[in-house]
Amino acid sequence: MTATASRTTDCLDHTLTLTADNLATYDDAGYWISPKLIDDETIAALREAHDRLWAGDFDGEGWYPQHPASVRASYDPHAVRKCDNGWWVNDAVQAMVTAEVLGSVGRQLMRCDRVRLWHDQVIYKPPTGTAGNAGNIGWHQDCGYWKAADTTNMVTAWIALQDTDLANGGMRSIAGSQKWGLIEDSDTFFDQDLEGLHDKYSHLGEWRDEPCVLPAGHASFHHGLCFHGSGPNTTDQPRLSIVAHLMPDGTAYTGTHCHANVPLLGPRPTPGTPWTDPICPVVGEG
Repeated sequence: MTATASRTTDCLDHTLTLTADNLATYDDAGYWISPKLIDDETIAALREAHDRLWAGDFDGEGWYPQHPASVRASYDPHAVRKCDNGWWVNDAVQAMVTAEVLGSVGRQLMRCDRVRLWHDQVIYKPPTGTAGNAGNIGWHQDCGYWKAADTTNMVTAWIALQDTDLANGGMRSIAGSQKWGLIEDSDTFFDQDLEGLHDKYSHLGEWRDEPCVLPAGHASFHHGLCFHGSGPNTTDQPRLSIVAHLMPDGTAYTGTHCHANVPLLGPRPTPGTPWTDPICPVVGEG
């Protein structure tokens, strides 16, 4: 492990106890914004991890289950970059998404005894300098992509690596939408028509569009069924985040839906096969 990753690990080896009000906020709104979880040195280390990842500068001798061109190609300067399972190839990302502080929050929010990493995402939203659709992320439910897992009791930790608000394309959550259940066609991350998606989904319940304003180092923890999206980054600097998707230990494969993690189960996985080591490590232990 690199020196940078070691510093990151030291910072993350702690727990966070939620109050009854914190839990009630999450249960009502479907998301909860944390206090600052990581120090400025760790934020800098994770911003450096972004630079290295997009340059194809990886830690270790392995690879990760994503096509090399998705990292090493010449990027559209106006397109959102998203890398899944970045923890496979970057030590600082691995330390962050398997940190005890995330495990402790995840256990409390999901009301479970043990948490595993479903997968991570490293997301780069480029500066566009305009208010057009470039850089939009569509209203979606994370669980719309996760039908390979047999529970919707999953939580996403979205960690800001800079002060984040609507100006630089910060996340917006539809408060209470986790109570609508799983919507069949909610896998609309890449649909940039926010108004059209609003028209498509707003009949499902009260549309409470709430911005998640996050100072650097803070995180938004949202339920896997909570609709969320974001607008363009109109500043002159990229918006960087590290995202950890968490699930209760014991979550199993459904056999009914494909996901990039499914081939990692090996040949002919069957319904009931547990999502476990080494694909989905325990978060916050060992």
